[in-house]
Amino acid sequence: MGYPDRAERDPVYDPFSYRLHEDPYPTYAWMREHAPLYRNDARDFWALSRYHDVRWALRDPRLFSSRNGISLEPDLWGPAAAKTSFFLAMDPPEHGKLRRLMGGTFKPRWVATMEPRVRELTRARLAPLRDGPTFDFADFGAAVPNDVMCEVIGIPAADRDAIRADNDLLNHCEDGTDKRSAATVAAGFRLAVYYVNLVNDRRRRRRDDLISVMLDATVDGEPLTDGQLVAFLFLMVSATNESTGKQIGIALYHGWRRPDVQRAGLNGRAADWANEALRYDSPSQMMARTLTEDTVLHGNRVPAGARVALLPASGNRDRRVFADPDRFDLDRDTSEMLSFGYGPHFCPGAALAQLEITVALEEIGTLVSGYEIDAANVRWVHSPHQRGFTSLPATVTRRPRAAHR
Repeated sequence: MGYPDRAERDPVYDPFSYRLHEDPYPTYAWMREHAPLYRNDARDFWALSRYHDVRWALRDPRLFSSRNGISLEPDLWGPAAAKTSFFLAMDPPEHGKLRRLMGGTFKPRWVATMEPRVRELTRARLAPLRDGPTFDFADFGAAVPNDVMCEVIGIPAADRDAIRADNDLLNHCEDGTDKRSAATVAAGFRLAVYYVNLVNDRRRRRRDDLISVMLDATVDGEPLTDGQLVAFLFLMVSATNESTGKQIGIALYHGWRRPDVQRAGLNGRAADWANEALRYDSPSQMMARTLTEDTVLHGNRVPAGARVALLPASGNRDRRVFADPDRFDLDRDTSEMLSFGYGPHFCPGAALAQLEITVALEEIGTLVSGYEIDAANVRWVHSPHQRGFTSLPATVTRRPRAAHR
């Protein structure tokens, strides 16, 4: 594949491979030790997998630019990437100007005020669990943060499940190909039409929601265009679906694999469970950057214009930073994890995401004392960027009703 001393038996890092999606961590471990600068000739990109390399690249947008987007798919890469990825495909200072338009939304003080509503929406999605012995944790995990974000933006409750289904299609890849399917393109078109109609509705009548705030915002004295507003909606809803929506299921999956974690998590340690799950198996697996100048990385000269894949989930398993990194440890200090990024592109919704994951696990703990996953019917997400589940059916042991709040 172009890296010195590579042998045919060595692991292949291909973010479009279903085989990799099942368990990328052995490949990451090999890369960190044997190919910290990895080259994939077939798809024409390099990859950085060690913690300090990934963090360095994330905090240096001058050298590792987002100007061509953060996706390796050909139709999402290039100078027009901001049309779909909004400020994710921008560098400072433009990136900061657009992020600041959201004002206090997603800041810790605002997030604290959201907790009662997050719990209310979570309990509504848990209603089927109160009576039946089976429950799909993946569907629940994806629904809760989607409901929260849609409400913040101003998307009616009746439309939220359809929006979530199209976002799942939008982020899906076919095995071994970086070309988007007809179903993916159709989902993107439906979402674009919906968002255009939403923007037009709010132009006629403002409401107490984030899209109305963005309509009244200006950058350098100019309002956002319709195209920018639609890109903003794509970003906010899709990013929630890809990240927080998948992390809840991931945490529950690892709780099933580790009964001690499940017992502790369901009985008061939900926050620790949430944070270690984010470190141990983050839904954010890869983001791409453009190298802006010739640079020597691990003894190899990488040319300006090269595409570089950054692997934060691999960095979170780097033994140079995290002791015994392949052990799921509820007592671990997770403050150095890269799951929400680093530097100017640190996720603005990190505090809200942590609240949503913790509340989801807490509320499940009020209803059930244990659960078993139906392993035969587990289904993984297939995305070059994200990790998680589309199906995670479980059989639960419910607590006595007197224990329910």
